[in-house]
Amino acid sequence: MYSNHLIESDRNHLIHPVTAFRPHERRGATVLASGKGMYLRDIEGNELLDAFAGLWCVNVGYGHESIVEAAAAQMRRLPYATGYFHFANEPAIRLAERLVELSPPGLDRVFFTLGGSDAVDSAVRFIVNYYNATGRPAKKHFIALDKGYHGSSTTGSGLTGLPAFHRDFDVPLPWQHHIPAAYPYRSPVGSDPQAVIDRSVADLRAKVAELGAENVAAFFAEPVQGSAGVIVPPPGWLKAMRDTCTELDILFVADEVITGFGRTGPMFACETEGVSPDLMTMAKGLTSGYAPMGAVLMSDKVYSGIADGPRPELPIGHGFTYSGHPVSAAVGLEVLRLYTEGGILANAQERAPRFREGLLDLQDHPLVGNVRGVGLLGGIELVSDKAEKTRFDPALRLPERLTNAAYRNGIIFRAFGDGTIGLAPAISCGADDMDRLFARLRKTLNDVLDEPEVRREVG
Repeated sequence: MYSNHLIESDRNHLIHPVTAFRPHERRGATVLASGKGMYLRDIEGNELLDAFAGLWCVNVGYGHESIVEAAAAQMRRLPYATGYFHFANEPAIRLAERLVELSPPGLDRVFFTLGGSDAVDSAVRFIVNYYNATGRPAKKHFIALDKGYHGSSTTGSGLTGLPAFHRDFDVPLPWQHHIPAAYPYRSPVGSDPQAVIDRSVADLRAKVAELGAENVAAFFAEPVQGSAGVIVPPPGWLKAMRDTCTELDILFVADEVITGFGRTGPMFACETEGVSPDLMTMAKGLTSGYAPMGAVLMSDKVYSGIADGPRPELPIGHGFTYSGHPVSAAVGLEVLRLYTEGGILANAQERAPRFREGLLDLQDHPLVGNVRGVGLLGGIELVSDKAEKTRFDPALRLPERLTNAAYRNGIIFRAFGDGTIGLAPAISCGADDMDRLFARLRKTLNDVLDEPEVRREVG
């Protein structure tokens, strides 16, 4: 009765993100009750291996008492402090300082948000202010990648390059533009790494030339395109795009909301290629999902341009009630300690080879067209014809079949609309967890392949 009441109440009152409302009402919610390590338990008592870290975010796993204690202690001491009117709080100051220490060189200023979407919005607002303040008001156009994800807010949804976030929302806006993703598996120039990089650089140059360099403000990019189905560009791509932005005099914004905090190996994916962006957005792993928080890290060039504008005595009119929230900041500090002193970042690097091996072992499965990944971030693209790279007929509702079979097998992952499986296990996972993940994943693929409608399409 308790379970039925919750599901009925959810059906009647709770609006879920990125969900078809009426189908959700018919289906009903899956109500989660508890979590420990990599595992969740629903209210029916089913144990589930979470191979997606919540939503790319629970990097340290569920149930870390030291994080709970840090939050509780801060809540007792000072549960809220505004950042307005020159007020500050110790956890926010210390967290900003620690992020600067851990981030790529040159990112010396930190603005705190509630999550990734408003971090992207904040970056856009700061960039517009920067160019106005430095006497270049025409630079108002922004470029991002097709299939990229930069949040679902009014502004960020237009920079996002996924049709589901555009449909019926009147975005992208006229100043938001996209160039093709660096997608080796489906690139028109083939999978040769240098050819893919050269194509992306040429696409960026062409778009800037079309708009006029004097009108282009910034280029946004994820080091790995997570919500596109974990599209991993070739090594050297990120640096090439950053260098091109510098040459064209446009700001380079690295969106590390998904890739940050050990997900791809180093603390931040930019480190792999020695890239220092002009701005960097982050969230998710910042608090490991234990409390809402995001951030924009900013170079001194941008900060000084805004600070020393035509009217430096006037306030910069951008802020949030919960910016630098002391409880979220205390959680962030403890999570960062677990990454570094607690050995979780090192654990992620130790588990990465086994993760890659598990992905490659699935390449021979009849449903699998392509596997890709970096660190503990992976994508498995399913096709009905390997030679032709043919996607499954949408009428087959493959993502729903995958999700249902996975649940029966005790595993949660992301099943994207194009038939790609996304994996982002907790970077604190153990060797046994990793073995169990791939065993359950293979069984799920086998079960879906055994469904007659799927078997017929594979032929």
